[in-house]
Amino acid sequence: MGVLMRSTDWSRTVLGPVETWPQSLRTTVSTCLNSRFPILVWWGPDLVMLYNDAYRPMLGRDKHPRALGLPGREVWQEIWHIIGPMLEGVLHRGEATWSENIMLPLVRAGFAEECYFTFSYSPIRDESGGVGGVFTAVYETTGQVLSERRLRTLQELPSRTSTARTAEEACALAAEALSQNLADVPFSRLYLLDDEGRKALLTAFTGLPPEVMGSAEDWSIPEVSRSGQSVLLDGLSRRLGAVMGGQGATAVDAALVLPLVCPGEARPSGVLVAGLSPHVLLDEKYRSFLGLVAGQIATAIGRVRVLQEAQQRAEALAALDRAKTAFFSNVSHELRTPLTLMLSPLEQALVVPDEGLRGEELRTVHRNSLRLLKLVNALLDFSRIEEGRAQASFEPVELSSLTADLASSFRSAVEKAGMRFTVDCPPLQEPVWVDRELWEKIVFNLLSNAFKFTLAGAIAVRLRPVEGHVELSVEDTGTGIPREELPRVFERFHRVQGAKGRSIEGTGIGLALVQELVRLHGGSVRVESTLGQGSTFTVTIPLGNAHLPRERLGATRTQASTGLEAASLLEELSQWTGGGVSTLSTPSSRSHQGELPAGHILLVDDNTDMRHYLQRLLAEHWTVEAVADGVMALEAARKRVPDLILSDVMMPGLDGFGLLRELRADPRTQTVPVILLSARAGEEATVEGMNAGADDYLIKPFSARELLARVSAQLALSRMRQEALQEARKRAEFEQQLIGIVSHDLRNPINAVLLSAHALLKREELNERSTKNAARIITSAERASRLIRDLLDFTQARLGTGIPVYRKPVDLHAVTRAALEELHVAFPERELLIEHEGDGCGEWDGERLGQVVQNLVGNALRYSPEGTPVRVVIRAEEGHLLLSVSNQGQPIQEDLLPRLFQAMQRGASEMDPSTRSVGLGLFIVDHIVRAHGGTIDVKSSEAEGTTFRVRLPRRE
Repeated sequence: MGVLMRSTDWSRTVLGPVETWPQSLRTTVSTCLNSRFPILVWWGPDLVMLYNDAYRPMLGRDKHPRALGLPGREVWQEIWHIIGPMLEGVLHRGEATWSENIMLPLVRAGFAEECYFTFSYSPIRDESGGVGGVFTAVYETTGQVLSERRLRTLQELPSRTSTARTAEEACALAAEALSQNLADVPFSRLYLLDDEGRKALLTAFTGLPPEVMGSAEDWSIPEVSRSGQSVLLDGLSRRLGAVMGGQGATAVDAALVLPLVCPGEARPSGVLVAGLSPHVLLDEKYRSFLGLVAGQIATAIGRVRVLQEAQQRAEALAALDRAKTAFFSNVSHELRTPLTLMLSPLEQALVVPDEGLRGEELRTVHRNSLRLLKLVNALLDFSRIEEGRAQASFEPVELSSLTADLASSFRSAVEKAGMRFTVDCPPLQEPVWVDRELWEKIVFNLLSNAFKFTLAGAIAVRLRPVEGHVELSVEDTGTGIPREELPRVFERFHRVQGAKGRSIEGTGIGLALVQELVRLHGGSVRVESTLGQGSTFTVTIPLGNAHLPRERLGATRTQASTGLEAASLLEELSQWTGGGVSTLSTPSSRSHQGELPAGHILLVDDNTDMRHYLQRLLAEHWTVEAVADGVMALEAARKRVPDLILSDVMMPGLDGFGLLRELRADPRTQTVPVILLSARAGEEATVEGMNAGADDYLIKPFSARELLARVSAQLALSRMRQEALQEARKRAEFEQQLIGIVSHDLRNPINAVLLSAHALLKREELNERSTKNAARIITSAERASRLIRDLLDFTQARLGTGIPVYRKPVDLHAVTRAALEELHVAFPERELLIEHEGDGCGEWDGERLGQVVQNLVGNALRYSPEGTPVRVVIRAEEGHLLLSVSNQGQPIQEDLLPRLFQAMQRGASEMDPSTRSVGLGLFIVDHIVRAHGGTIDVKSSEAEGTTFRVRLPRRE
């Protein structure tokens, strides 16, 4: 920029030839050009722009170099309505401003870019004393702001989706989280794929108007599902005929299509279409963020499916355990039929083992297994209710959508049978308190009963509010119920004799179960029927929750729904119509072939088999170090800090909770993610683990897929936290540079005061009073200068950059004498004794050592009574020099000694309040001494006073 400025013909600009520039402008431009920090100078009433090399990237290719020497209004037209009034205020009032993370939509790469800046506007005084221009120190914080915003989205995603119970619900909740960050994801579309990856179902979307939908092919869904790779779509206006978010450059016209690959699977389970902001460049960080979003959603889907599989396994085992002989004796026919259909093919396969089970026989066994399970579950549900052991969990539910979703499961079977199916469930004005799973049983039982006894015509499901209640009606045009049978319809095991239906099978407890489930909700059920015309069953449930047991409102569920009962029912319906219903297969565990976050994992488990199994499983994706107990783990973590720790809870010696406490107490490992493994199930165990500081808690037994999902999610979040910390460090560096500039600006007027006061002091016509006043001005100005220097040094030390030292040959004796002469001006009445023993030469930073002497001796003077001397001794030692400063004041308090060299620590009683310090002196002394490779210590007692000893090596 210096070369460019020298080559510019300034006579053609409003500033005129350089020779005519005022000295204030020349000085400011010189400061600007010699600074490595981004600086912009606005000069004159037209606010002409002058800037340095560090500022050039903020202009971009569209504005540099033409911006040099142009009025700001011409260069920054797109943001002048924002910054123009601010600059005018500085010019007219001379008041500095400070703006932090302000958004400025700059056009510097061909589009309106979302940019954030932290900057200050400071007035530049000209020779007349007025404001000639504005000095701007500016730092671009776009990366920091975007990272923080994206990190919030990545934290919100697992928080929202953690309550999902189905893949569809996980997608819907993920869409809600994405809708909170339309700046980065203006719109989104979430598709779920079938097991073969051929069919895509749009499950959730945000930000798109209804008319801009498009097909799966328009969004490249088939291509992404086949390749498992992301695809960039641009020109959406050409593809779909419309876009969102405005017109022209402000319109969203591009999207990134990403596969949703669950950990442990090779094939995508879904696809995310993420709209791209027209105001942000699609760089590696933007791509990485969207990749992490897709990973979070895939993990949520995988977790839901793992949970469903676990629930199905648990329910199947529970059903076998509860199958009592008494149930078989009551419904022997219904149980013997499926058992026969199961045992016969198996027996035949055992007789001819080479032949095995054929496809049709396997389908028969599977179908009747589901049927048997449905029968047993129905009996056990009824038994629990009869014995008063049924435990409902009531919660406010949007009953219209829930009922419509449940009823829609029957649409395929009803329409396949050639009948009309109507679901009329308009939204209600308020949620209804129900147990979701028990409501599912009510709806399914009524609909299956209607389908069974309706051979032609129609079935209708309706939901309506009626005077403080909500009514569900299931109406059919079936065979109807004889009038004399109506009073006994809800009796257990009662069946209408001779009723014509699709099947004669049944236990006779379906409607009795419905009645009991409705009573649990504080409601009632009734039936109206005409023989040969059809029936209408009506369930009435009160609104609100005053009629429900208080302890069951939002209570923890003791029995989990498996979804197998619904599958069994639909399978049975298909058999009644002579067709089959395809069943989704359970995803198997496959080795992961997609992208996972890199990392080093420390595995801790005292069980050898478990440790080896987990090590083999995790080593396919990450580097793993395995140890047998908590003590070894702590040692390994301190030797090499891992990216994640996976630890068992129950271990000899140091258990998992003890290891967690030690890790969190060590600054090196306190942020490392920790996942605890435990055989203790239940909510209390999980809460205990999370309260102890664990990032996740996994209960044994667990599936390989779930473990990989948890580990992958924690590694991804850890990486985002590290990126946020890096942005914070960059901001700290900016603060340090800014303080340096501010301290420089503050020193200039103080130096001017000192020069003027010294010149005044040399005048012979001054009387004694004026001489004292001039000396007092000098003392105060020097103290202010030292204070500014201390604050700058403190900032450098606090931000981790350290106090810089510049070594050269120095005589410590001469440095000490010069420092003591300055102190004598501030303390003319005090006695300073100095002793030199041996040579005082070495390679040090003389200015910094003078600062050490001034701080130590200044403290000794402030904390010792008048009339007592302060002794300074410099003694040569082999390869070192020892500097000691002693006073005879009160000893330092014992509780202050351990933190004496920390910032903002001051003694309780300074002898001279007018020279009271801010508590940074010893902090800075300690850092300067350590920067020279030296040491400092202190001894303090009532008898001997206080002595500080500094030992400095002569060479680096």
